[in-house]
Amino acid sequence: MERYMEVRWHGRAQQGVVTAAKLLGETALREGKFVQAFPEFGPERMGAPVRAFNRIAEMPIRIHAQVKEPDIVIIIDPTLIGTEPTGGMEGGAITDGTDEDTIFIVNSPRQPEEIRAELDIDGKGRVYTVDASRISMEELKRHMPNTPTLGALARVTGLISLDSLVANFSENYSKKFSQKVIEANIDAMKRGFQEVREEG
Repeated sequence: MERYMEVRWHGRAQQGVVTAAKLLGETALREGKFVQAFPEFGPERMGAPVRAFNRIAEMPIRIHAQVKEPDIVIIIDPTLIGTEPTGGMEGGAITDGTDEDTIFIVNSPRQPEEIRAELDIDGKGRVYTVDASRISMEELKRHMPNTPTLGALARVTGLISLDSLVANFSENYSKKFSQKVIEANIDAMKRGFQEVREEG
């Protein structure tokens, strides 16, 4: 049976969720994998819930549908935990489709055990936290927690390497951003990689 690693991102508009999924896809492609990266939007307004998805595989990906049973759930905005789906988005609950093997990576200064309790997933999955908001404010001087979270994902999952993530960002975004912004994002990725916390 064909097997993909499926990732579901949860965040709000203007937090870089769609860009993060794109960066993950580009980096996996750079490493020779087959990829998909696509967003799902609710109402187009500041702060509206946004989801994005990735599939990553060693073989061509033939399925073209929403990710229903993610291997990895990434929560860029922890205020979404416990909220009901809104905006007409199908499904939408953060824990939908998850099981005992799901990896949760949450942008939060809190300990993973606290987030597990808030997610209400006793006996399910593994929970990791990284204070990506603080890292982004310190490194980028603005709230853009997507790149530190990608660093955490590289550390926790091994789905992509930190070196490939940094190289992809440096090469593909050098025309869009100044060298100073590129370096700040790279520093944020490296800190996310180093500062992610795991349970226990």
